[in-house]
Amino acid sequence: MYHGQIASKRPSNPTQMYQQPPRLLIVHIALPSWADVCSNLCEALQNFFSLACSLMGPSRIPLFSLYIVQNQHECILPFVQVKGNFARLQACISELRILQREGCFRPQGISLQLAIEDGLQQFKQYSRHVSTGAALTYSSLEITVLTSQPGKEVIKQLEEGLKDTDLVRIRKLQVVEITKGVLECINSASPVEEPSNEESSILATDIDLQTIDSDIVSMEIFFKAWLHNSGTDREHVHLLLPSRSISNISRTRDDSMCLKCDLQERLLSPSLLPGTADGSLRMDDPKGDFSTLYQMVSQSSASCYKLRVIKALKSSGVCESLTYGLPFILRPTSCWRLEWDELETNQQHFHALCHSLLKREWLLLAKGEPLNREHKLRETASTFYVILPSHSPTLLVKAVATRELMLPSPFPLLPEDMPADSLKAVESMLDDLELESTYNPLQVWSHLYSHLSSTFANPHGRFHPSSKSRAVRKHPYKAEPLQINRVRATVAPLHMTPAPGRAPKMPAASKASSEVFFQPPMEEKEEEEAEEEYPSGP
Repeated sequence: MYHGQIASKRPSNPTQMYQQPPRLLIVHIALPSWADVCSNLCEALQNFFSLACSLMGPSRIPLFSLYIVQNQHECILPFVQVKGNFARLQACISELRILQREGCFRPQGISLQLAIEDGLQQFKQYSRHVSTGAALTYSSLEITVLTSQPGKEVIKQLEEGLKDTDLVRIRKLQVVEITKGVLECINSASPVEEPSNEESSILATDIDLQTIDSDIVSMEIFFKAWLHNSGTDREHVHLLLPSRSISNISRTRDDSMCLKCDLQERLLSPSLLPGTADGSLRMDDPKGDFSTLYQMVSQSSASCYKLRVIKALKSSGVCESLTYGLPFILRPTSCWRLEWDELETNQQHFHALCHSLLKREWLLLAKGEPLNREHKLRETASTFYVILPSHSPTLLVKAVATRELMLPSPFPLLPEDMPADSLKAVESMLDDLELESTYNPLQVWSHLYSHLSSTFANPHGRFHPSSKSRAVRKHPYKAEPLQINRVRATVAPLHMTPAPGRAPKMPAASKASSEVFFQPPMEEKEEEEAEEEYPSGP
């Protein structure tokens, strides 16, 4: 958890409900470990960016940059916008695939430190350039170091090397140690493991330590966490529980226990991705079947969305056919604006509610309160939700149907007496099926990654030009065969920040690379064409 300083904190808006901070990924994997990790890491990054670049709606990851640290630190990809830049991200992943996997490795002790400092400097320069034309929705950077070395040793090295560095623009600094262990969670329905938060207390910014396995699924899950909303500027939902001390008749709206919660997606909506199985059912709204709860929360920037519990239900008393939309997860808030004592009390009450609901085998029925009450003469339609407990300290929220939405269902009861021949034939067929105790989504795949990648590669019956042809077109004076560092050459050299009022003279080559550094996304002009190709309807 981050406890350091943040450059600025501003109120959330609907875009920030989705958007995460810019990401700097530093791959710090020595030989010969790189040979074992390279393929899986590249595959995980390819899968992740095929999702991140395809998701409709506001961009969840505004900027991304990648550094590699082996014999020295090198920038493989300068800061680029993620959405609309899949071709460039794919070229960056191709750079990783062809990096040296064998040979002598003599790491320099300060290479990792220099990579962090250089990446931070690149981010500051990018921010200064962009802020001159438009207001930034982000002011701080999250840095992740993927390392094959013992994580605690890397943290000690960073503590010593960065103690004199200004880290105020770093929102979070994380060291992720990659191990060769077998993925234990592959047979689990809840694959995400809690990180071991070994935090540094020497720097102004804490350094988190997490360990993940080197297989594709583990790294893919790690990167997908970047799609979650982890903002702590405010709580998302107020769960209002009735007070027992006052009768139902005289109870006022101020006499409720308020649990302050954060909202988290359980899964990505297929309707936010082009070409998915339910794409033909997508409505004109680009959010498609995105649950109303998440939309309500993202729209209520002035005040938190309120769920008022009106009654309890037996856990077996709700038919699955009555729920609709995507499920969401409630957890105790981690809003930094609240006092520590209030955060702790709120968490204890939340955990007590989870425990009590499990013990009683109850669910809760809650009503979403209107976002505004401007039209007092007009009744506002309400949405109702069922709230389910789990063995983790979270609650699951699902929208539930009301009288107005119900259609007639005149289904008769299943007959008790069945024809013997039919029963025998069906029983024999069922006996041949493989039986699993639980459904594990990690063992089921729909080839969505390859489908999304192919739509980027050939959106209108043509392929994007190769990175080689793009480089030749941008730099006609460099028409000779490209070297391995063709992408790295686009990074503007940032040795020192010039003093105010002084503009250092730049050689021609540096000026050209600087122009590329501040270049808009290479697929920005094709964004409108892509939207036309993936319309709301078929």
